[in-house]
Amino acid sequence: MMTSQGFNAAQVNVGRRLVDGMRALEEGAIGIALVVDNDCHLVGTATDGDIRRAILKGCTLESPIAPHIQRNFTFVSPAAGRAEVLDLMQARTLKQIPVLGPSGSLLGVHLLHDVLGALQRSNWAVIMAGGRGTRLRPLTETVPKPMARVAGRPILERIVLHLVGFGLKRLFISVGHLGHVIESHFGDGSRYGCQIEYLREEDRAPLGTGGSLSLLPQPPREPVCVMNGDLVTEVDIGRMIEAHSTSNAYVTIGTRRYCHQVPFGCLEVEGGIVKRIEEKPLLERYVSAGVYILSPEAVSRVPCRFFPITELFEDALARRTIVSAFEIDGDWIDVGQWDALRTAREGET
Repeated sequence: MMTSQGFNAAQVNVGRRLVDGMRALEEGAIGIALVVDNDCHLVGTATDGDIRRAILKGCTLESPIAPHIQRNFTFVSPAAGRAEVLDLMQARTLKQIPVLGPSGSLLGVHLLHDVLGALQRSNWAVIMAGGRGTRLRPLTETVPKPMARVAGRPILERIVLHLVGFGLKRLFISVGHLGHVIESHFGDGSRYGCQIEYLREEDRAPLGTGGSLSLLPQPPREPVCVMNGDLVTEVDIGRMIEAHSTSNAYVTIGTRRYCHQVPFGCLEVEGGIVKRIEEKPLLERYVSAGVYILSPEAVSRVPCRFFPITELFEDALARRTIVSAFEIDGDWIDVGQWDALRTAREGET
């Protein structure tokens, strides 16, 4: 978030003139002028185009700036993460987003260049998007499951932007069923600030949830992030990669707590005798969340055949290597069935 001298220079009081707005554009050099009131609350923004249009309408440089500013602007709170900010910038074709406090006070501004370049990781990411999505038929007869839209944007696009927001710039998408739809949409990834390559499964020989890792063009040198392509999640990928490295793990599995309320009284029985009664207990288990960090050694053990990724984890446990768990807090929905897709569409804005 920019709060430097350039940020201060980009501000202009709402009571000033067009020429002052031009000066803020020139000296701030962030592409917009931030128009504030006397209490430093943001009331609008102005671009070079706004000022130019005002002059073409007959205004002079001494005319007030207030009638020509954009008062319906996009902003975020200080709590917004990099991935959320990048997602918003991509969705609304913005290069700047102001950061406002609860009362509307101007705290800073996010710049697209800084968001994309703030952090670059050498880790690769692989997104598994080759499944047929049979439980979402008839939607998936013409649209790959990861391309189902949530709040006007394909789930897979959200994942790509999320990964880019955490500095992962080389992405591989495993495609199979209707893969041409995915490839046509994303191309080489340059539109999303990354490089996208495709791991193509043949329809006659699907590789399962892990086998397509064997199609990587060369062995990775750093841990690889692997994600299912049907997740709506705000998982902190950066923190997960760091936790993986800190624990010296062979693999790290993203987890969620799953709770189930048993609708009956449960009995503990020994030898036909009831020892204990528990009325409608709440059962809690950790479940795999479809997000993983794999060491290069783990990736090298993936065979080029149908291979569920769970076999890799079972092999790791059998060989007594370190299998770490990383609990994912915040939003997480596995959009594998209609109920989950409806939930994701209702919960997103």
